[in-house]
Amino acid sequence: MKAERRREVLVCGAAAGLATGAFALAAAVRGRWPGGADAIAVPYHAHLWDLLHGQATGDLLFNWNSGYGVPFLADFFAYLMNPFSWPTALLPRDQGHLAVFLVALATIGLGTALMAHLLGRLHPGPRWLRVFAAVGYGLCAWVLDIGGGAPMWLWGLVSLPLLGLVGDWCLHERRWVAGALCVALAWAGNLYTAALATLIAGLLFAVRLFATPRPFRHRVRATGRAVTLTTAGVLLAAPVLFVAVRAARGAQPESPVQPLGPSGLDGHLAQLLPAITGGRPLPDVAIGVLGLLLVCGLPFNRRVRVRERAVWCAALLLVVLSFVWTPTVLVWHGLAIPAGGPYRVSFVLSGLLVLAGWVSLAHRPDRVTLLGGAALTATIAALAAARGSVHASTWVLLGVGGAVLLAALAALDRRHTDRRVTALATWVIGGAVLGNAVWSGYAALGAAPDDGVSPAAVRAGHAAVRAGADWPDLRSDPGPHAFTPNDPLLLNGQGGGYSSGYLPTVAALLLHDLGAGWTAGGRQTGGVTDPVGQALFGVGAHLDDAPRPPGFTAVRAPAPPLVTVLPPGARTATSSVWSRQESLLGSQVYDAPLPVPAGGPAPTLHGTSGWSVPGGAEGTVFTAACTPGSTAYVHPLWYRGTVSGLGTDFRSDGEQPTTAVPVHRLGTVPADGTVRVTLRSDVVSQIPARPIGCLRADALAAAVTRLTAAGATRVEAGGHTLTAALPAGSTGTALFSVPATEGWTCAVDGGARVVPTPVLGMIGVPLGGGAGRVSCAFRPPGLTEGLTVASGTAAVFVLVAVFARLSRRPTRVPRRERRLAARD
Repeated sequence: MKAERRREVLVCGAAAGLATGAFALAAAVRGRWPGGADAIAVPYHAHLWDLLHGQATGDLLFNWNSGYGVPFLADFFAYLMNPFSWPTALLPRDQGHLAVFLVALATIGLGTALMAHLLGRLHPGPRWLRVFAAVGYGLCAWVLDIGGGAPMWLWGLVSLPLLGLVGDWCLHERRWVAGALCVALAWAGNLYTAALATLIAGLLFAVRLFATPRPFRHRVRATGRAVTLTTAGVLLAAPVLFVAVRAARGAQPESPVQPLGPSGLDGHLAQLLPAITGGRPLPDVAIGVLGLLLVCGLPFNRRVRVRERAVWCAALLLVVLSFVWTPTVLVWHGLAIPAGGPYRVSFVLSGLLVLAGWVSLAHRPDRVTLLGGAALTATIAALAAARGSVHASTWVLLGVGGAVLLAALAALDRRHTDRRVTALATWVIGGAVLGNAVWSGYAALGAAPDDGVSPAAVRAGHAAVRAGADWPDLRSDPGPHAFTPNDPLLLNGQGGGYSSGYLPTVAALLLHDLGAGWTAGGRQTGGVTDPVGQALFGVGAHLDDAPRPPGFTAVRAPAPPLVTVLPPGARTATSSVWSRQESLLGSQVYDAPLPVPAGGPAPTLHGTSGWSVPGGAEGTVFTAACTPGSTAYVHPLWYRGTVSGLGTDFRSDGEQPTTAVPVHRLGTVPADGTVRVTLRSDVVSQIPARPIGCLRADALAAAVTRLTAAGATRVEAGGHTLTAALPAGSTGTALFSVPATEGWTCAVDGGARVVPTPVLGMIGVPLGGGAGRVSCAFRPPGLTEGLTVASGTAAVFVLVAVFARLSRRPTRVPRRERRLAARD
């Protein structure tokens, strides 16, 4: 038994080593990291480094770095719960790409090892062939194209075989507690991929349950075991589930995307071929030439029972059709096609293909099977030949690799009793599989976008942000995006930029309404860049627009504290971005006249909703009267075209509702007080009714001075708390420059905690007849309920484990009976 376990460990280790080695070799030969990690993975791992090293301003519950203060626990669960992410804190902070790469390697290795073990449980077969089949799963096209740069989704590569092994335990009616813990591990690691892996694992369980004759009573017991342990495992991960569901309910909705158009049979079939890159978004399901030949040969393999073949082919057909038909694609993604790609879960189909291919390989495919598989593969290649994404490398892998593999598989069938022939054929298959994997990885990395964030630049930006740090008295904002949409995380600042699937709607709308702009329909926000917006959020320092040869420069500006006081009776106005800023500032600092058309194609005013500007190269001219010497700003919002005025020209790429353009500086108002702006629209575009605001610097300075005098004298910030000491007897409303997301409670002078009253999206706390201290604390919605459910489930776990342990203990014979038996 011990020797068998050692051999199994060797097999799983070999599968992990070959998969990670091939992936690393492809990256080394190409000289590039996996693409797509910049926006999410690298900044989040930098923030994890700060958390583990005690350098972050927030904690696991709240993120003070991004969005000027947003909840973090749901994002932590979504992006950083891969257990291999946590040891990356041992690397230097600026080695983000290396950290993500190592996480990908470790996850690929574990997923491949578990798949190798699952294949052995599915059906006995040659160990080394099991290794090579598992490598096809660990380096499927989804891993090479998407998963390698997304450690959070890559955990699904582990969840699928792990849950498949849990199903195997259910079939053999053992390890209920261990199985439930594995389900909890999969769901806690990443809810998104775990839910889909559970569906495929359930399908695999059903296939195994009905593919072979079993007593009806056994099927009922195994099914009940699977249902109960899966339910218990999901409930054990209840904190993750409850927090994520509540966060998703309050998150900015996914931006609308175009429905899936007809891709054609050839397009989907082409994705089964190796080294396919480019073209329209389609499922990345390729598992290598070996896996493709085996799957295509399964219907012809007479050594597999007819019933088993029929069940496997029906299961494959069902899943394949679900990836082609738009309604079922929507079901796979929770009834909403994600903007990041409609096939982010295609690894589940790759896993099912590998499992089906192993069923054929374990039954030693004969000549008919190999010829049938080759013919079906050739048919697929012929139908896909018209696709522009089928390159010469694909034909080389299919032609040369396919011929070599067919010869080796034929030798294994005809000379399976000859050890030397068997060994030689096995090594030939292994070489072909590894060559296919490295070549496919090389092609995928070459097609990925070039992520050009250098460690030296990150160090320079991080040092500049830290040099301007004055938290919690003021914020140090990284400013406009220099590296990623998540620069505040990457550089450990306190900015407005944030990209997250759980970005609260309240935070997105607050920044949008104050002129910060957004992309991805509000799931990616920017920071405020105008002086009034920075004053409202207590930004005392921000980086300049772009890196300079010696590095970044922190630009300082006077700003009030993070907690200010609005006087009693203060009213809010929402007619324009300028009026909203003035309402929160408590002072009038802008000239915001209604602009007058003064040339070019005539625009149309639709009341307070704004102007329609005709398209054309001539350009529509607007003029506005402002105070001479003030600074003119323009808020294009949804406008798409070129904006020119006061010596400034810039491109506005607005598109309602996906892309909102932030407030942009034009220049100093001339002596005649006339601001002249020319709009050259690509198409008919919309601008706000009052797109031009002229800021009077002296009025802003006076407002900042007043807010500083009446605002907090001292601000204390914890990981998820904010406390302010106010001048004694302060009245009105304490205004926290933090989005009023769900989960905040506040108390005045140590009184009862109540839910704050939002003021245009910011946290507002009425001070009553007078107060000198106000404190607010955040608790993620759903956390209490999740912990309660998990605690109850854990108690059940303990009872089940104790009962199982006692039931396995042999009955102890009384001492008197043992003595009598010894005498006899």
